[in-house]
Amino acid sequence: MLNDTTRIILEFIVSLSVLLFIHELGHFLVGKLLGIQAEEFGFGYPPKIIKLFNWKGTDFSLNLIPFGAFVRFKGEDDPTVEGGFYSSNKWKRLATLLAGPTMNLLAGILLFSLVVSQTGIPQTDTVEIIGISQNSPAELVGLKESDIILKLNGTKINSMVQIGEIVQDNLGEEITLLVLREDEEYSFNIVPRIDPPEDEGAIGIIMQNPTKKIGFVRSIPIGGQIAIEQGKQLLAIPGMLIKGEVEPKDARMLSPKGIYDVYAQVREEERSFEENNPLLSILNISWFFGVISVSLGFSNLLPIPALDGGRILFLIPEFLFGKRVPAKYENLIHFIGYSGLLILMGYVLYQDIINPIVLP
Repeated sequence: MLNDTTRIILEFIVSLSVLLFIHELGHFLVGKLLGIQAEEFGFGYPPKIIKLFNWKGTDFSLNLIPFGAFVRFKGEDDPTVEGGFYSSNKWKRLATLLAGPTMNLLAGILLFSLVVSQTGIPQTDTVEIIGISQNSPAELVGLKESDIILKLNGTKINSMVQIGEIVQDNLGEEITLLVLREDEEYSFNIVPRIDPPEDEGAIGIIMQNPTKKIGFVRSIPIGGQIAIEQGKQLLAIPGMLIKGEVEPKDARMLSPKGIYDVYAQVREEERSFEENNPLLSILNISWFFGVISVSLGFSNLLPIPALDGGRILFLIPEFLFGKRVPAKYENLIHFIGYSGLLILMGYVLYQDIINPIVLP
C-alpha cells in the first residue's frame, strides 16, 4: 500500500503529464494530418531511455524525465528541409502551432463540464433555506430546511441580497414570508430580531441558491464560459499588478514544484471528504487540473519567444506582407527566449523551494 504522500505525488505527476502529453499530441496530430513529417514523438523528456517503435516515419521513444511528452518535427528551424515544419506554408504552421494550446483548452473545458454536470448549476433567481438556528424566529414559526422563499412582504424574491435588505428594513416588525414546500405554498408571519445571537441572522436561517442538474453535453457551453473567464483573469494579472490591485505575493509564478505544493494542500484539506464522498474528491481534482490545463493553453499563446505564441508572432509579417523573417534571426530570438525561460523557471523553482507557497 502506498502512503498518502507517495500517492499524492504519483497523482500529480500522472495528471500533469497527461496535460502536457495532450498538448504535444495536438501538435503531432494536426502536423501529421497536414503532411508535416514528425521525426520523433517522445513520452517524457530526454535523455532517451529506449526507442519503442516507428509509425509512419515517426520514432516513438520513452524518456527519463517523467513529465509530459515532446514532438520533434522534421526541419523545425530549417526552411531548406523539404516536407519539414519550417518549409510548410503559413497556414499549416499556424494550425500546427495552435493545436497544442487548443488541446489544453479543450481538456480544461471538458474537465469543467464534468464537474458542472455532476454538481449542477446554481439557480441564481431562487433562494432555498438550508439551515435553521435553534430557538430562532424561523424555527418558532415552523420554517423548514428545503423551503423555497417565494415572497417576502408581498415582494417576489429572486436573490438572497433582496431578502437581507427587506429583513434589515423591518427589524422588530412582523413580516410575511411565503414559501414553497413540496409543491405547496405556505405563509408565515415572522418578526426579525433586532439583536440576534452572534453568528446568526435576524430570522435565523441559512440560505443558498439551489442547483439544477444538467447533462454532460449541456454543461459543455458552461465549461467553455468558465475557461474563458479563467483566461481573462490570467491575462488581467499584469495590469492588476501595475495598478496595485493585486499584491505580487498573490500573483507569483509557480514551477511544477509550486503547483504540486498547492495540489498537496488541496488534497490534504479534502482528505476528510474521501471516505464519506469519494465523488466530491474526484470532482475537486478535476476542477484543479481543469484550471491548470486552461492556464497552460492560454500561457502558451502568449507572444513570448520559444512558446507557441512567440512562434505565431513570427507568422504575422508573412500574413501581412507575404515575407518571412529570416530563419537565422527567428532561431536566434527563440534561442534567447528559451534560455531566458529556463533561467526564469530556475529562479521560480528556487523560490518555490526556499519559500513554499501556503494556501490561506
